[in-house]
Amino acid sequence: MTDTSLPAQSALEHRWHSTTFRLITVYAVIFSLSVMLLLGFIGWAVTGDMERETDVPMDWQLIYLDSMPHEQLADAIHRRLEHERMHTNFYGLFSADGQHIAGDILKLPPELAVHRRGRTLEHTLVIEGDQHAPVVRAMAERMKSGDTLVVARDLTHILNIRETIINALVGGGIFCLAAGIAGGLGLSVRQMRRLKAIRRVTQRIAQGDLGQRLPIGGRDEIDMLSHLVNHMLAEVERLMNEVKSVCDGIAHDLRTPLAHVRTLLAHIAEHTDKLDDAALLGLVDRARGETDGLLNRFRAMLRISEIGTLQRRGGFGEVQLETLVREVGELYEPLAESRTIELLVQVSPVAPIHGDHALLFEALSNLIDNALKFTEPGSGTVRVVLAQTPLGPQVEIIDNGPGIAANERDAVLQRFYRGESTRHIAGSGLGLSIVSAIVHVHDFTLRIGSADPGTRVTIECWMKTLE
Repeated sequence: MTDTSLPAQSALEHRWHSTTFRLITVYAVIFSLSVMLLLGFIGWAVTGDMERETDVPMDWQLIYLDSMPHEQLADAIHRRLEHERMHTNFYGLFSADGQHIAGDILKLPPELAVHRRGRTLEHTLVIEGDQHAPVVRAMAERMKSGDTLVVARDLTHILNIRETIINALVGGGIFCLAAGIAGGLGLSVRQMRRLKAIRRVTQRIAQGDLGQRLPIGGRDEIDMLSHLVNHMLAEVERLMNEVKSVCDGIAHDLRTPLAHVRTLLAHIAEHTDKLDDAALLGLVDRARGETDGLLNRFRAMLRISEIGTLQRRGGFGEVQLETLVREVGELYEPLAESRTIELLVQVSPVAPIHGDHALLFEALSNLIDNALKFTEPGSGTVRVVLAQTPLGPQVEIIDNGPGIAANERDAVLQRFYRGESTRHIAGSGLGLSIVSAIVHVHDFTLRIGSADPGTRVTIECWMKTLE
């Protein structure tokens, strides 16, 4: 069995996997772009309208001043400047060669056309006095005498109004965006809580507890999906229970008659010893051996069923793997010595885990027993390695036996499966099934690989269910 552990994700990545967070982010981006386009359009429209409103009076002033006699024009400009209290208008009269004649505009703007078309000048107008040139809207006309008359109007007040409008729109947009995001998050809190509750239940279901049901009550699409999934789970649970009850019933009902048969064979063996019939005694011993094998298979099947019910999870507690691995190693040292196989136990300090000590002891015992069984006596080596990894403790049982073919590594975890290269060795084919059931109950990961030569079985002792 192979499994890939995902690396820990950052908080932002974790939030991005939430549909609610994605929708709110997309909404915020679309809203922000819309507000920017709206502000740009409003700024363009307001600026254009204000410029047109400014051009109209300047055009009339040029018409009025152009209608005056040429010799009175300079005096008229001077009088207008004397009565200009807020100093929002600027005037300039220039000769054909560009020399200043009258007005407070001292230099003819070179970029200004002379056919009465308004143009905005950004602080480039040269005016008399020490004051800084403001942003103005200017218009010029070439008179019949050849002189050029320039009229300009200060846009500071208009620009301040435009800036106030844009700032108000920006502030209102930010407020609406914040209110929308806050409202969306507030409305999604209940939905996120429901999804969190559904995730917790699905994790338990994934661990094998088919009695769990998804919470309902929202009366929406999620609620409809939960009803369908609950109906499916009820049907699956019913079918699984029927199959399990049939298998357990067969195993339980046949175990008692087989035990009686074994007892009868024991009595027959006692009488056979008196007859001194070696052939009959051999047949009885073979019958007893086959009967013992059947009883062991039924016990293993019932054991797998018991482990699969998850009823023992309530007895989980803190398990010190260092002590557990040493205990299993000491238990199998005599067997390894009797088969002239070197059993090496390498234990490193690891963090305690949450599990069932007896079940884990049984799993490691089955794995070491298999490794010793399939390792060649006299020259074989079996290593049990306990190490701490970044994700948690890890136990490896490594042998230099015949190994397991890559296409059989998942199949050997199924009940009664025997590998092609090990069919000649006695066994029920249920040992690894028991190990797989125990690992599944703990939500650990079991991986079978190659030790080149031999087999490497790895148990990753941390929960693989995503939180």
